[in-house]
Amino acid sequence: MTNGDFKWSVDHESELPPHRGRWPKVIGLALVIGFAVALVVGMFMWGLSEPDGGRGGRRLVFRNQSHAAKVSPDSPKFFQIPRIDVWWDHIPTDLQATTDQPGQASSNIHPEDYVGPEACRECHKKNYEGWAHHPHRWMNAVADESTVVGDFSGTTMSYLGGKATFFQENGEYRMRLEREESRTYAIHETIGSRFFQYYIGKQIDGPESAEEQTDPQQFDHVLPLGYWIEPGEWVPIVNVAQEEVPDGQRMDPFDATSYEANFAQYADACDQCHTTPPLGDLLSGNANQLAREVPVNIHWAVSDYLEEERPDWLPPRHRSLSDDQAVELLNSFDAIPASEHAVTLGISCESCHLGCREHAENPKILPAFFPYSEHLHSGSSDEPTDLGRTHDNINWACGRCHSGERPRYAGGMSTWNSTEYSDAMRGSCYSELKCTDCHNPHQATGHEWSSTPAEDDARCTKCHEQYASAESQAAHSHHQPDSEGSRCMNCHMPRIDEGLQDIVRTHMIFSPTNFAMIHTNHPNACNQCHTDKSIDWTIDSLEQWYGSRFNQEKLNAHYADRTQSVALGWLQSENDAVRKIAADSLFRTRSTWDQDTTIQDALINALDDPYLINRQFAQRGFEEMLGVQLRDHGYRFYMTPEEREKPMDELRQILRKAFAESTLKIDE
Repeated sequence: MTNGDFKWSVDHESELPPHRGRWPKVIGLALVIGFAVALVVGMFMWGLSEPDGGRGGRRLVFRNQSHAAKVSPDSPKFFQIPRIDVWWDHIPTDLQATTDQPGQASSNIHPEDYVGPEACRECHKKNYEGWAHHPHRWMNAVADESTVVGDFSGTTMSYLGGKATFFQENGEYRMRLEREESRTYAIHETIGSRFFQYYIGKQIDGPESAEEQTDPQQFDHVLPLGYWIEPGEWVPIVNVAQEEVPDGQRMDPFDATSYEANFAQYADACDQCHTTPPLGDLLSGNANQLAREVPVNIHWAVSDYLEEERPDWLPPRHRSLSDDQAVELLNSFDAIPASEHAVTLGISCESCHLGCREHAENPKILPAFFPYSEHLHSGSSDEPTDLGRTHDNINWACGRCHSGERPRYAGGMSTWNSTEYSDAMRGSCYSELKCTDCHNPHQATGHEWSSTPAEDDARCTKCHEQYASAESQAAHSHHQPDSEGSRCMNCHMPRIDEGLQDIVRTHMIFSPTNFAMIHTNHPNACNQCHTDKSIDWTIDSLEQWYGSRFNQEKLNAHYADRTQSVALGWLQSENDAVRKIAADSLFRTRSTWDQDTTIQDALINALDDPYLINRQFAQRGFEEMLGVQLRDHGYRFYMTPEEREKPMDELRQILRKAFAESTLKIDE
C-alpha cells in the first residue's frame, strides 16, 4: 500500500543522506531495493535557484514509470519521458514562457474548487446512485453502525497462541489482543466493504506507560485483523505493511516488537488513494505517485500553492529551508490524516473529475479532466494541454491510484492486484484502450464480473476487426467459436492476479506464446485450462499454430519432467504466486484427477502451503469444488504448522474420499 517518499538527488549519481521518513519501519529487502531503483530512475534535483527565479531552481523530478521502463536511460528520448517537476521555489520565468498554463483564469485543484458529491446529486442522479453503492465510495469511512460490517458482538479468534476479542464499548468499536500481555485498540475508520473490511485505529490500553508512547499509541494505523465478509469470520490482514512472507516471518500482532516493525500508519501509507484530497495537496505531498502514469510534463510551484492554500502546513521562513529540511517537510504532508484536509473519506466524484465548483455553479462550464492552476504549468506553449475527456486524461484519472510496484512474474505482470494500470501499460493495447471501455466508473462491478464473454470479445474486436467473425476466431484461436478456448481474455488476459478473494485477470494484455512465462515455468494460458497436459504438448501446439520456437535449454532448466502435467509442476514450484495459480486453475477447471493420486495429494498440500494467503485461496477452492467445509474439521488457514498437523491428517483422508466419490471430470 506504500508509495515511497520524496528524496533530493544532487545529480544523476550521488544522493544526499535520506531524511528520517515516517513509513512502515520494515518493508522487506526486496521492496527497499525496488524503491531504491525507482528513485534512481525517477527523481533528480537541480541546484539552488537564482534570486530572480531563473533556470536552476530547486526541484524534484518524478518520471512516468511506464514510459521510463520502455526507454533506455542512454537514449536522448529519456528526457522526453512525461514527468512532474515539483519546484520548491518559483517556476523559472524562462520555463514559464515555454510551457502552457491551462485554465489560466481559475483552478480546479485547490481546496475551494471542490464541492463534494452531494452537489452532483441533483443533476447526475443516476451516476450519484451508482457511486453511492460503489466500492470506491466505501473504500474509507468513519467507523459507525452504518459502515462497520464486522462482528463486534464480543466474538473471539485464536491466532498464534493468542486471543483476539472484537467488541463495542462506550458506543465505539474495539479490538483487544491478549497473550502474555493485553492491548486494546480503538477503531476509528473502515477500509473496504466488498469482500473484506479492514480497520484503522490506535492503541488505547496496554502495558506501555504514557511516557513511553509508541507509534501504535500515537498514530491511526491498519489494525492486524480484518473481517472476511462472505464466510463471516475474522482473519489476519495481508499485503499491507510488507509483502507476504512464509509462516514464522509474518507479523505477530501479539508481540510489541513485531507489531512496531510492521506498523503501517494509515495516513502515511494508504489514505492518499483511499480518500479524495484536493489534487493540489497530492501534488505537494505525493507527486511521486501521481507521476507514475502522468501523460504530459507538469511543473508545480509547491511553495506558492502552500503559501496560498495551506499556510498552516509551513514553518516560518520556509523559503530559506535547506534541501534536506524542504524534503523533510514535503514528506511530512502525507502523514497528515485525510480526515483533516480531504474532500471526502472514500473515493468520490471529484477524485476523477477534479474540482467541480465552477461546473456546479454554471453547468455550461464542463469539468476538466486535467489539472489547472496559476501554480501549474504543463506541456509546452506550442502544444496547449487538452483539458478534456481525452484517452490519456481518462486513463490518468485511474492511473493516479491504480499504479505502483508489485512482485512480478517473469513476463513482467504483477502477481497481485490494485496496480492494474501499471500492468495495462506494460502491454500494447492501452495506446488506444481506455479503462472506461471495460469499466463503468459509476457502476459497481459486483462480486463477480457481470459482462458476458461475448460482450468482452466485442470490446476486443472493436479494434481487432479481423477476428470478429466466428470463422476468423476459430482460425486464430484453434478452438471452436464461443468455447472457452476462443475467448480473447482467456488467452490474452488470463487469471493470474491475486484479487481479494479470487484469482482475477491480469490487466497486462499479452500473447499466450509469451516466451518469458513459458521458459520460466510460470503460468501460461494454455495449461491453465488444459491442466492435465505437459509443456511439450503446449509448445508443440504453439509452434504448430503460431510458429513460435522455444529455447530447449531454458525449458530443460525449468521443467524437471517435460512429460508430466504442467499444473503438477506449478503446484510444486518454489514461487508462491505460481503455486497459488496452479491450485486455482485446478479448482476453476474442476479437475478431480480421479486416476492420479499424485496430483490429488499435491493439491491437498496447498492447504499446508508455507504462505497463509495461499492456504486461504486453497480452502476456498476446496469448499467450492468438493463441498467440504474445512472449518467443520478444525482447519483454519491461518493456523501455525503445528496447529495444522491434526486437521490436515483428517482432511487428507476426507478429501481423498471426496475426490474418489466426485462425479466431476477433467475439462477437455
